[in-house]
Amino acid sequence: MVTFIVIAVYGPIKIGIYKDDLLIDSRCNSGKTSEALPSFFYSLFEKYNPQKIVYANGPGSFTSIKLSYIFLKSIAIVKNIELFSVDSFYFCNNKPIKAIANSCFIKENDKIIIQKIEKPFVETELRLPNNISFSDFSNKTKPLYMLPCV
Repeated sequence: MVTFIVIAVYGPIKIGIYKDDLLIDSRCNSGKTSEALPSFFYSLFEKYNPQKIVYANGPGSFTSIKLSYIFLKSIAIVKNIELFSVDSFYFCNNKPIKAIANSCFIKENDKIIIQKIEKPFVETELRLPNNISFSDFSNKTKPLYMLPCV
């Protein structure tokens, strides 16, 4: 069974290709989500036939998360592929993730909150795991929009 994992909550965008839950290939692109995802999937569908797609549904860039969800949900419907989600903390060992201005997202006791930062924040790198377990993923795929209204 082939699974794609998509991390597109902020740059660079990463896609992992998993066969029987083990990472066999990966792609990375520093471009815009709206341009990178169609390009990635065009080339990936020539080589792979995924049965499942998992994406990071936030927190992160509101625009990237929304574009990822709409694109991946459409692909899932058209190609009859199961879609799953997991929060961005899965890809960074629960380290803080940059939010707006001088704040970051943190996860405490399975709750995501925004916290102020006193010193300059170093962007947390999101990494594709070497192996995956579907017990970590959810079939509730709507994006996590964590920022308050402006």
